[in-house]
Amino acid sequence: MKKFYNRLWQCLLPALLALPVLAQVQVGGRVTDALSGEPLPGVSIQIKGSARGTQTDARGQFTISGVTPASVLVFTFLGKQPLEVAVGTQTDIRVALADDNRELQEAVVIGYGTQKKKELTGSITTVTAKDFNKGSIQTPEQLIAGKVAGVSIVSNSGQPGVGSTIRIRGGSSLNASNDPLIVIDGVPFSGQGINGAPNPLSLVNPGDIESITVLKDASATAIYGSRASNGVLLITTKKGVAGKPKFNFNTSLGVAQRAKEVEVLSAAQFRQYVDSFGTAAQRGLMGDAATDWQEEIYQTGLTSDNNLSVSGSLGNMPYRVSANLLHQNGMLITDRLQRSHLSVNLSPHLFDRHLKINVSVKGAITKAHYANQQAIINAVQFDPSQPVRDTASPFAGYYEWYTTDNTGEITLNPNAPRNPVSLIRMQDNNATVRRSYGNLELDYKFHFLPELRANLNLGYDISRGNGTTFVPADAGQQFAAGGQNNRFLQEISNKVGEFYLSYLKEIPGIKSTVNAMAGYGYYDNATTNYNYANFNAKGDTISGSVPLFPFDKPQHTLISYYGRLIYTFDDRVVFAGSLRTDGSSRFAPENRWGVFPSAAITWRLNREAFLRNSETLSDLKLRLSYGVTGNQDGIANYSWMSIYGTSTNASMYQLGDKYYYLQSPAAYDKDIKWEQTATLNGGVDFGWFNGRLSGSLDVYFKKTKNLLNTVPIPIGSNFSNQLLTNVGNIENKGVELSLSAIPVQNDRLTWDVNFNITYNKNKITNLTAINNPSFLGNLTGGITGGTGQTIQIHSVGYNTFSYFVYKQVYDKSGRPLEGVYEDLDKNGVINQRDMYRYKSPAPVVFLGFSTRVAFGRWDAATALRANLGNYMYNNVASNFGVRRSIINPLGLLNNSTTDIYKTGFYNNQYQSDYYVQNASFLRMDNLTLGYNAGALFGSQVKLRINAACQNVFVLTKYKGLDSEVNGGIDYNLYPRARTFVLGVNLDF
Repeated sequence: MKKFYNRLWQCLLPALLALPVLAQVQVGGRVTDALSGEPLPGVSIQIKGSARGTQTDARGQFTISGVTPASVLVFTFLGKQPLEVAVGTQTDIRVALADDNRELQEAVVIGYGTQKKKELTGSITTVTAKDFNKGSIQTPEQLIAGKVAGVSIVSNSGQPGVGSTIRIRGGSSLNASNDPLIVIDGVPFSGQGINGAPNPLSLVNPGDIESITVLKDASATAIYGSRASNGVLLITTKKGVAGKPKFNFNTSLGVAQRAKEVEVLSAAQFRQYVDSFGTAAQRGLMGDAATDWQEEIYQTGLTSDNNLSVSGSLGNMPYRVSANLLHQNGMLITDRLQRSHLSVNLSPHLFDRHLKINVSVKGAITKAHYANQQAIINAVQFDPSQPVRDTASPFAGYYEWYTTDNTGEITLNPNAPRNPVSLIRMQDNNATVRRSYGNLELDYKFHFLPELRANLNLGYDISRGNGTTFVPADAGQQFAAGGQNNRFLQEISNKVGEFYLSYLKEIPGIKSTVNAMAGYGYYDNATTNYNYANFNAKGDTISGSVPLFPFDKPQHTLISYYGRLIYTFDDRVVFAGSLRTDGSSRFAPENRWGVFPSAAITWRLNREAFLRNSETLSDLKLRLSYGVTGNQDGIANYSWMSIYGTSTNASMYQLGDKYYYLQSPAAYDKDIKWEQTATLNGGVDFGWFNGRLSGSLDVYFKKTKNLLNTVPIPIGSNFSNQLLTNVGNIENKGVELSLSAIPVQNDRLTWDVNFNITYNKNKITNLTAINNPSFLGNLTGGITGGTGQTIQIHSVGYNTFSYFVYKQVYDKSGRPLEGVYEDLDKNGVINQRDMYRYKSPAPVVFLGFSTRVAFGRWDAATALRANLGNYMYNNVASNFGVRRSIINPLGLLNNSTTDIYKTGFYNNQYQSDYYVQNASFLRMDNLTLGYNAGALFGSQVKLRINAACQNVFVLTKYKGLDSEVNGGIDYNLYPRARTFVLGVNLDF
């Protein structure tokens, strides 16, 4: 029997050993999109637990060998939910992959493509529509004010449609632009202003924006090369989605009021002061009125903002069409703005979704009447004892300071301010601006190689601004010239052409993903400025205003080659590198090309074995990057060429009976070249409790060399005394921390909290071509008062735009002593050598905080910002807060700020550090309350009602009008309003 079993085992053993081999078969199938049913090429299929795998072809079909009935196939595709399928007895496997909404939400827009948020190597922050600031928002950048660490957004004033000053990680330049590059749907904006529009972005409808992504470090920005030294804002607009048409209508009404006014003497205080210190003749100049000039020039501003959109799809073509109509009255009387905006987005896909097309066309028209803003500072200065109107006045009945001699000739006091109300009422300044921008983007995924894509982007941005300014002959502001009747016309045409190839390949066998891209870009920017003569109100040409040429057409072109490689290993380590070369017509041929590289690495620690199974840690990755970017914006188109300027009519040379224009050379540097900014960035991203608590910490160091800076030219060189050249270095270093938390989240209550804090230190490290310890620096920061007065300086070892002042001496009671300053060099003489660098307008620390609470159908949100360590020069007080301003020795009376009671100064002390004041602040930007009424009219219409207040409060020690003034010099600022908004939103 034993021999029988031995023989049986010998016979069966080879067969048993052959069973696994015999059981391995080849299976096939097809993978489709769960929503559209269309085939999905490039889907990765892998036998679970092995290195064997394959991909679907252009028809979504696949075959894979080495499969047993016990095998499990894993299907993965970017943007789709992964799926595991047990083979069993199947030989034809049909799979439909659904969208992975979580994965899609984590896809972040980067330069020329997208990347998973978890794999980012650069310092990038995205703010989506649900987190935008709410209320009366007229310009896109205000949507994210205070939302992003390292980003400072300061509204330039309260004027309708005005823009903001945007700074990402501090300024990197002295004379070139410090503004970030703005890219809308792949079209880079030139950043050039448009005549007739206070802000080019005012022609962009904020209601069309889906998300704004901020690229901060060089790893993220270097792919944009020469225009990315100051960071990049990528704006993505809303697109259509598949399905039936969906309509959205939202409307809001805003009421704007002054939050604060300049503190000046009332009429009673003014009379008391003149009675106390003036002579009998000066007291006799006072009138009998009691006029609050600020009250006379301001009004309650009303804003109506209406948006209507429809989105859906026609067959395989998603679409979205929107229209916007904005009416806004400013707080200055007669100030108004009307904007009409139309947007069309089409997103068809052809050839089994291999060809995706995006067509975006947007157009806007603004019609504006701009009030004369000179009235703002004149309302501070004008005598409050005088009336607005005087029946005896020859200036259309408006009171002015003037005299009439025996012959009846009228002479305006040249040193007196003009009547603030007359300045506005008797100037008709109208402008119409038309702008259209958009692009055609073709993205083709090759049938024979679905990992390879070709992308062609053709974009345009054209605008036309024209307007007139009319002042009648009897207006005080243009009395000597006989009035004013001027016009302007400007046309801008920017063209963009980009083409790149992108290759994305998952290699399961070595646990790797390769994402490579290479491309070419062409950017042409041309402007036509029409030169018109100036006329008076009667139509007579004003002498010396006839231009030599009817128009001028500055133009510059940029050509670029760029590439990027992102390599991911085992979903744990990501390497990224990019290289861009730019050639600009703004530089001579030998200096035309700049090279801008970057390199970065990310290590996803939470994917390591010792942390992978953590129940509390949801994200932990380390980032390190280095890169170089350039800057050429803000300099003239022909700085490297020998250029001659033409004299005006008033400076023509007479030869015989003929007059000839004179030509004079302008200083130039033929070797001028790119500014370059190198940035080193280290960061950590973290998250706990499945993302309920998350954040990032970044440390950066930026160094700009070859600064585009002005240097003096020796006298007698036959040039102007300043030359723009490459000299100097600037450093910025800082720390950024962002935190997001969801403390409460259940079926009834959700509470979100976001906080960010930024520390940034700016310093100039070099300003001269050769070492010169005696060089004080470059004076800058012009102020009003005196002639050629400046209050700031660029000096080595100090912040840019540091205040350059004398150190004020005070008496025992703390009152400043007029004209008494500290002798810092101890030589017994007070002169410029005793001036010192004191503080800066840039905050050392700035913070942002926002929170939202939703309970049932109700929700409330607020956003606050704070700046610490920023200082302001109060030019209003330094110019008017002295006795000489009130009792003017030139035969007139002017008002003063209440600061006169604190100083008692008789003469102006412009250079005193007394006027450099702490402007740190805490500001609540907005407070909103909303109610979702739910479905109405048989569930066809959904209603939401919301109320908001903007510029709710400001806490600051600063005594001037506003603690946030771009540049740090407070003078003639259009006040920011406190606005109350009521809005209604309908979805149907």
